[in-house]
Amino acid sequence: MGDFYETFDEDAEVAARVLGIALTSRPMGRDEGRIPLAGIPHHQLDRYLDQLVAAGYRVAIGEQVSVPPSKGGEPGLVERRVTRVVTPGTVDHGELLSERGHNWLLAVAPVEGGRRWGLAACDVTTGELELQVVDADALPGEWARIVPREALLPEGTDAPVASGVRRDTMLTSRPARDFRQDRAAARLAERLGVAGLEGFGLEGLEPAVGAAGALVAYLEEMWPQALAHLRAPRAVRGAEVVYLDPQTRRNLELFDTAGRARDTAAGGASLVEALDRTLTPMGARLLRLRLGRPLRRAADADARLDEVEAFASATLAREALRQALRGMPDLERLLGRVRAGTAHARHLVQLRRGLERLPQAREAAARAGELADQAATGLGGADEVAAAIAAALDDDAPAEVGDTPTVRAGFDAEVDRLRGLTTDARDALAALETAERERTGIGSLKVGYNRVFGYYLECPRSQAEKAPPEYEARQTLANAHRFRYGPLSELEADILGAKDALADAERGVLERLCAQVVAAGPGIERAAEAAARLDVAAGLAVLAVDQGYVRPELHEGGPLEVEGGRHPVVERQLPRGAFVPNDAFLGGGHADLVVLTGPNMAGKSTYLRQTALIVLLAQCGSFVPATRARIAVADRIFSRVGAQDDIAAGQSTFMVEMLETATILHNATERSLVILDEVGRGTSTYDGLAIARAVVEYLHHRPGGTPRTLFATHYHELTALAATLPRIANRSVAVREEGGEVVFLHRIVDGGADRSYGVHVAALAGLPRAVVSRARELLADLEAGAATAAATGAPARQPGAQMSLLAAEDEALLRALADLDPDGMTPMEALQRLYDLRAQARRRLAVEG
Repeated sequence: MGDFYETFDEDAEVAARVLGIALTSRPMGRDEGRIPLAGIPHHQLDRYLDQLVAAGYRVAIGEQVSVPPSKGGEPGLVERRVTRVVTPGTVDHGELLSERGHNWLLAVAPVEGGRRWGLAACDVTTGELELQVVDADALPGEWARIVPREALLPEGTDAPVASGVRRDTMLTSRPARDFRQDRAAARLAERLGVAGLEGFGLEGLEPAVGAAGALVAYLEEMWPQALAHLRAPRAVRGAEVVYLDPQTRRNLELFDTAGRARDTAAGGASLVEALDRTLTPMGARLLRLRLGRPLRRAADADARLDEVEAFASATLAREALRQALRGMPDLERLLGRVRAGTAHARHLVQLRRGLERLPQAREAAARAGELADQAATGLGGADEVAAAIAAALDDDAPAEVGDTPTVRAGFDAEVDRLRGLTTDARDALAALETAERERTGIGSLKVGYNRVFGYYLECPRSQAEKAPPEYEARQTLANAHRFRYGPLSELEADILGAKDALADAERGVLERLCAQVVAAGPGIERAAEAAARLDVAAGLAVLAVDQGYVRPELHEGGPLEVEGGRHPVVERQLPRGAFVPNDAFLGGGHADLVVLTGPNMAGKSTYLRQTALIVLLAQCGSFVPATRARIAVADRIFSRVGAQDDIAAGQSTFMVEMLETATILHNATERSLVILDEVGRGTSTYDGLAIARAVVEYLHHRPGGTPRTLFATHYHELTALAATLPRIANRSVAVREEGGEVVFLHRIVDGGADRSYGVHVAALAGLPRAVVSRARELLADLEAGAATAAATGAPARQPGAQMSLLAAEDEALLRALADLDPDGMTPMEALQRLYDLRAQARRRLAVEG
């Protein structure tokens, strides 16, 4: 409304509370009372819109779409309409939009009674649309990969996706009819401008097409202009990619560091933060897509590795390419703004500058070899539209058409003519001001302008009596008087008319340029995709050269052999060369299952994670931190590392641990990689040991073959399994004891460990000396008891087991009685101590049963 966006009634109360703006009111008319009102300046819309959407609201934007009645003319209404509705899944700019990540709007449709789900994910800012069908157990993992800002579900759907829903995902119910496959296919084909979907390779993905139809129907209501940027759907098939469940994504810390285990010492960095050397927003998004979805076929991953190797071995070409890409704007999202009709002149100038870098990038890529040259093919084809924008628009074109020139001088004859008129009018305005000063003798007389009164003459209040009679008083201020003057009003009409006409002419030039950009859209899309692909390859090559990564050998079967493997994140946090590398050998003639023992803080969890990350990186198409790596591609990567509650679901640490372990046991195959850390530690010693052993035996005896498994544990008893189960081997973390001090060597060696060094770790953690000393005493007693039992043939008490701990409590009770000094206690102190001892004894008897 004029220069403001206004909210009314309950909306005004919400806006005032959420945005921290003033809540006022306005009269509705005679005897109608007042209504709440809260508004924001139109130029601050983006800032406040971000706050409302972040607070969980959908925001409808009503725009003025007709010219207001002129002052003094016939009164009339201004036409307004809702031009779009902004939701978390449809934001196209602002702080809510991550430059280096996607902003996914997801639609999900259940089929076969919820046993399978069709998924359609769209980023309205880039136009990407991907379709897939997943089993119910894979849905949470895909949800965790996509991290949708908003998800569409059929009405009445009790979404079993709850376990994969993040708290920042807005759930939106939509009519079930929108998900019907027949209607959806027709709607999607219409939007893509094709007769049918047969040419997109979507066979078998019909449920996902239904979800895509619901997504298109939603955008038609919320923001139909965004559909102009919709690209051809990309089919995602389970046989081609590795699904990673939510727990594995979390435990491997691919994209965030929540729940980081203390012994990683990784300093808070995620995997993508450690790897990302990309220079463009398009490349950053592509890298995240690849890390979230490793490839299952060795040939597909090898094709990516070829591109990385091309740039790793061509230093000069690589640096020339990166120089061309450095600072390149987001071609995909700029094109999206043009197609959606929200681009202004400055966006077009940014697009032009990005397109002008493409020939330099293509030339640099060609120097890196044939494979890089092929990848750069798509960089051509946008020269003409870049030249058109360069010829038409000023380098410093403003965001809004106004006083600052938008169109270059000499490009458009009508713009030049109108600009000349406005310049002449301004000159005439200055001449009028000078003439009136001389005529009236008011030396400080000046011409002013505001949106309410238009142009006026202003003089100090002290000189107002010099104003001639033809000056019509308009406004009186504290220190000045303002006047209307006939010749100035006539000049105002010429100025405003010329300004309006010039603005219309410049908008016409912008509209023609935008139409030219839209026509060149497919070529710009291909250029953006090629730039992203080259950016990722060159960035991974820089990483490999700087960090000493090697190209892995990928095979469809055989062993997992990693020599000199390192953790890509932890290594970055340490001084160069300080990280201790380790080997990993599984399957293909080596043991299929390794039982790994050793003390806390020695690096077991780091070793487990680094092995999984090396496999994941290789299957994403990256070199790996090792001196040699031969990898049989995994169909799934499973991780059960760390401990955390799920308070919202009412699940304890141990319950979460068991649920995650169950997922692995039900879904792992002989081609899977499984890493398990401290299974069973969340319950009593005997229960935990029994569960851990049963899990190891289950994996070993699995009918289809034993998954390649690393099983870290503090239950040293499990090392005995290697003597009876042929596919198990024992490994441990080396420790050196010197003068009573323990040194963790962080090296993985053959054989099992016989001690946990828990008391030593407790001392390092800063427990009080008295606690550490007492713990050493109790440990010595327990170990002595176990040794005596072994020598006499008596039933052995396991160190740390429940029976031994109860015996220690008996000793503590007797010691407390022996230390009593009745003669030195008052009657009240003696009575209180007696009560304490009785309570201690009752607790002891209750535990004993």
